[in-house]
Amino acid sequence: MAQCVATCPAALASIARMTPARSRTAAGRQPAAARAAARGLLADARYTAAVIPTTILAVLAQLADAEGVAVEPWLAGLGITRAQIDDASVRVSYRQASLIIKRALRAIPRSEFGLEVGSHQSNGTFGVMGLAMMTARTFGDAVAIGVEYADITGALMDVETETPNAHEVALVARPRFPDEEILVFLCEELFASTLQLARGLVGGTFKPECLELTYPAPPHAADYRKLFGCEIRFGASRNRMVVGARWLEQRLPTHHPVSAQQALAICREQAAQIRRQSEIIASVERILRRRLAEHPTLSEIAQNLNLSERTLRRHLATAGRVYRDIHDQLRAERALELLSAGALSIAAIGSEVGYSDAREFRRAFKRWTGAPPTAMRHAAVAE
Repeated sequence: MAQCVATCPAALASIARMTPARSRTAAGRQPAAARAAARGLLADARYTAAVIPTTILAVLAQLADAEGVAVEPWLAGLGITRAQIDDASVRVSYRQASLIIKRALRAIPRSEFGLEVGSHQSNGTFGVMGLAMMTARTFGDAVAIGVEYADITGALMDVETETPNAHEVALVARPRFPDEEILVFLCEELFASTLQLARGLVGGTFKPECLELTYPAPPHAADYRKLFGCEIRFGASRNRMVVGARWLEQRLPTHHPVSAQQALAICREQAAQIRRQSEIIASVERILRRRLAEHPTLSEIAQNLNLSERTLRRHLATAGRVYRDIHDQLRAERALELLSAGALSIAAIGSEVGYSDAREFRRAFKRWTGAPPTAMRHAAVAE
């Protein structure tokens, strides 16, 4: 949070110390600009780095199982199995997670599905961070922990807190990447799960002062009012949940100093691990993009990073990634970009991504995307 307020300075100061600065995301692009932005995503290491726990995806899969909906089609072409969705050690990229969510929304086309997913979560869903929040001294301390360590729970939006006035505190959620197709789902999941978590900490009487959302009222707008029990403002300038600051100083009955220290230590280590994994993957991707035409081996990439091949392979495995998959993904993305530009022949594009034989490139491209490069080129022209 940016500053403290008079009503509860200690709690707000704690949140201020632990709230990371987050960057704003551009919105409202026109179709051509949106396509350019989408291409830009492919070059953003945060989009492709597999550092996100599968927490939200696991809840999605559980709800699908209960309704008899097959989850496997959601995972097609992503190198992820149904069992891995429930594996706490598995990490996925934002690209993978967002695609799975889009496929899930098409398979279970209920407009209120995001609220359902969020409402099915509890303190236990948040793992060690949930434990750290439960054992914190006050609700304000718990909020600070939740904001600081949101990434280790698989959060797909960036969050921070702010103080709109002396009597309120707000949890602000910003899209990590512009994607209107899943914005409503992400907001619903985040705010509904936050509500469940807050009620688990301070009791069922907890409710926000208001909930503000940037999108228009959906068909199930009445469900928001029923769930949150507060004023709902659609078409707002930001996505945020405003809470009375009085809640921040409320002592938690589950406070336990020793357990709190232990849980926070694990949270810090998990957060540091995510940063390390993200840095390694980003470094590998950066080198690969520069040298795609050379078809570099894992050993050559390791030398560029001053690591042994074994060490680099271990780092990638810890992040849930395989070098060949990263290499193929970047080649596919670059090939799609060049096909859309339309300036180079198929053979020349193959050469740009490391294939001296055009036939070999065509086979590889079809394996990556499910369609031959000529079909993709025609689709790009038609668009």
